[in-house]
Amino acid sequence: MALMGPNGAGKSTTLKAISGVIKLERGEVTRGSILFENRHIANKSPEEAAKLGILHVLEGRRVFEEMTVEEHLRLAARTARRFGKSPEPELVFRYFPRLKDLLGRRAGYLSGGEQQMLVIGMALMIRPRVMLLDEPSLGLSPKAVYDLFQILKDINRNEGITLLLAEQNVAVSLEIAHYGYIMESGHIVLDGPASSLKENPDVKEFYLGLKGGYRDVKYWKRKKRYL
Repeated sequence: MALMGPNGAGKSTTLKAISGVIKLERGEVTRGSILFENRHIANKSPEEAAKLGILHVLEGRRVFEEMTVEEHLRLAARTARRFGKSPEPELVFRYFPRLKDLLGRRAGYLSGGEQQMLVIGMALMIRPRVMLLDEPSLGLSPKAVYDLFQILKDINRNEGITLLLAEQNVAVSLEIAHYGYIMESGHIVLDGPASSLKENPDVKEFYLGLKGGYRDVKYWKRKKRYL
């Protein structure tokens, strides 16, 4: 699943509400509901959500800069055991073999792409059922973004882990997602299968930068059809 839209649309807040991180920021869900397997989980703590199998990879590649890659993975393994799960480091190295060569390096000295591998690898170690990824492409080169999203696609297909991406990069999100939502100003304004969204005139014009010809030079003044 891809939750897409401009900066400030509410994508990160939606993920934080699902994972319970919003409680740590003194926020709460006041309307609507969040259901996971027919269970209401709104306003649960992040630990309670994690025990259910919902893991949140936060925006900005949150690592402990002075800790090594190995120490990060050991921390994730300890968390997995705390939740009654058996950590699988080989699963992490299967998708991110680069981390095996970086075990002794401090996280603060990793590149942006390597840090992203590490935080996703930590989540994989805990074997989530649902992984929430907030702006995983942020600050990465186009090549690193492409490689990362192909790995995410493989994780979804091979491990059966549901992925919910919150992304401003609509083009790359629609390449791997099965279904997508466009969010603006806190509201879902458009949704559908990714294949359909890629052909939607508004998505093409306002999010993919595509436009048919020059018949209307001031096309940017046109209002979006879904608003």
